[in-house]
Amino acid sequence: MSFTPTFNSNLFDGMAIFVELINHGSFTKTAEASGHSTSYISKEINNLEARVGVRLLNRTTRKLSLTPEGQLYFQQCLQIVETAQQAQATLLGQQQEPIGKLKISCPVSLGLSKLQPILADYMTVYPKVKIELELNDRKVDLVAEGFDIAIRATQKLEDSSLISRCIMRSEAAVIASPDYLAKYGTPQIPEDLVAHKTISYSNIKQPNLWEFENADGKSSIVKVDSHILTNSSEMEIALCLAGKGITRMPCFNLHGEIEQGRLIELFPTYQKQQIEVYLVYPSRRNMSSKVRSFIDFVVEHISD
Repeated sequence: MSFTPTFNSNLFDGMAIFVELINHGSFTKTAEASGHSTSYISKEINNLEARVGVRLLNRTTRKLSLTPEGQLYFQQCLQIVETAQQAQATLLGQQQEPIGKLKISCPVSLGLSKLQPILADYMTVYPKVKIELELNDRKVDLVAEGFDIAIRATQKLEDSSLISRCIMRSEAAVIASPDYLAKYGTPQIPEDLVAHKTISYSNIKQPNLWEFENADGKSSIVKVDSHILTNSSEMEIALCLAGKGITRMPCFNLHGEIEQGRLIELFPTYQKQQIEVYLVYPSRRNMSSKVRSFIDFVVEHISD
């Protein structure tokens, strides 16, 4: 049975005020920004909740917070409002300037080593964009958590409805400190790792399975007994430098430790594991100018 929506002339009433309220975080600030009174804004929100039939906000005397239904509704309203703003700018023959909050998720080490200088330059070029950056090695849910863009480093990106764009390629090296190798010996082939202390990254599906490919193209999988399992690449490097074990690390997370002799690369004749870095975002359709400008800026400025 097909669904035929009924005409509702009040469908968009209150959406813009609702978006402004969430962006400003209080009735008072929203009143100042919009030129309306707090009582008017409160009435609009009450009417909106009555029309959609669910509570959108939890209100206390000190702060506002979105209900789960409110969070989902806000993301949809935000896209509708931004699309309407873009349409208006187009009709006026103007190029919309990127503006508003841009929420980004990025792994810690990658953010500090690669994104930080790019982000600083981006904010200089686009001063009206407010950045909310979460540096965290966990895999976020873009839609449910309201992220505009996530940066992900992986050997193989999982299939999903999200849009992805590869922006950088790197390699992963197996490394150990000179002190560790002096104490426990140097493994000659990957299979020797079963007798060594290893440090593994827990944010991948099978952290204890390390895959290798020799110079002849023959693949093998070594099941290591991780002495340390962590979700932080920063911690992996620190513990490896301290001589606590052998780890495998994308080279973009390193800062010259191999060249300085502080870490030793193992199995140099084996093929290095390929790592790709992606920008991931919900949709190409109705993309806001702030998201498009950030994607274009990163692609233009990032390098291997």
